[in-house]
Amino acid sequence: MEKLADIGVFGGSGFYSFLDDIQEVKMDTPYGMPSDSLFIGKIGNHKVAFMPRHGRSHSIMPHLINYRANVWAMKEVGCKRVISPCAAGSLQKHVAPGHFVICDQFVDWTDGRKSTIYEGPVCTHPSAADPYCPELRKLAIESAKELGITIHETGTVVVINGPRFSTKSESKFFTNQGWEVINMTAFPEAYLVKEMDMCPLNISLITDYDAGLVGDVPPVSHHEVIQVFNSNIDNLKKLLFNMIEKIPADNTNCNCANTSASSRA
Repeated sequence: MEKLADIGVFGGSGFYSFLDDIQEVKMDTPYGMPSDSLFIGKIGNHKVAFMPRHGRSHSIMPHLINYRANVWAMKEVGCKRVISPCAAGSLQKHVAPGHFVICDQFVDWTDGRKSTIYEGPVCTHPSAADPYCPELRKLAIESAKELGITIHETGTVVVINGPRFSTKSESKFFTNQGWEVINMTAFPEAYLVKEMDMCPLNISLITDYDAGLVGDVPPVSHHEVIQVFNSNIDNLKKLLFNMIEKIPADNTNCNCANTSASSRA
């Protein structure tokens, strides 16, 4: 297929409306249909492919997203890097709603998701020790600071299956582990990106305190998440556009493109 883009962005339901000359590309994949078409536009010197991971009408629940198809579509159109902004909850008091966390680790607490492209006959074990691209993380942090956005430069996101939120006991357990962020979509999305030799980046926009901060905050609600997310959408767009303009043409400062090769004996 013709190489149509070099950077991918998931969760882009509202982002591509700010670009001119959008090209909609409908995809099919070996893993079935992705969440939606790819919407391709230009930011700086980059062609960027946006895909709303829940579909353009936000109708696909987190545990039902076809993550493999979505990531395969990004790879097929030529993307070398994939940025995954997401709404997320905070597990720690100092990580407040409205803050951004540039996660450097994840914990998989999901169940039953198709989380790898490798299904034999070759036995392959891609490392997830450092799951997110160091170069993209550095650029995101620099851009956030330039824009005056409150960010946390590191953080661990625990990914739950959804669609339900955590019980108070579950959330308190996550908090006691020292993890900062909780979300329903960060896995396996970023790990699949890395398996397919692209650079993954997570940007967590904190929308609420999770239920585990018992006695200090009310339990999270979907209404609250949407309200806080919408009030910070402009900062998220500014951050994405600013950092994408800074991304160099070649990803020579990381080893993400060699993930699959290095996983084989």
